[in-house]
Amino acid sequence: MAEDKKKGQQQAEDVSQRSRTPKGAAVPAVVEEIVGRTGFRGEITQVKVHVLAGPDKGKSLRRNVKGPVRMRDVLILRETQIEARRIRTGVMKGAFT
Repeated sequence: MAEDKKKGQQQAEDVSQRSRTPKGAAVPAVVEEIVGRTGFRGEITQVKVHVLAGPDKGKSLRRNVKGPVRMRDVLILRETQIEARRIRTGVMKGAFT
């Protein structure tokens, strides 16, 4: 019983450490790789980004971006916990085919 309580407290501390940035704080991330195009008409670009600051500094994420994006662009992310799903199909739309 006591071990379960300690484990729960430790998990709560881990979560609180990850969310030390104020709510709504933006985190910069640089585009490392353009993975491909997705969306019903190919309007979304999937990119790999490298987080530059915040609690997840150094983490590499896959994100979906709407609008023009190039390599080495700096994106401002509202959150760094959620990652986009991988593109499963072999058919790519747009200029990256």
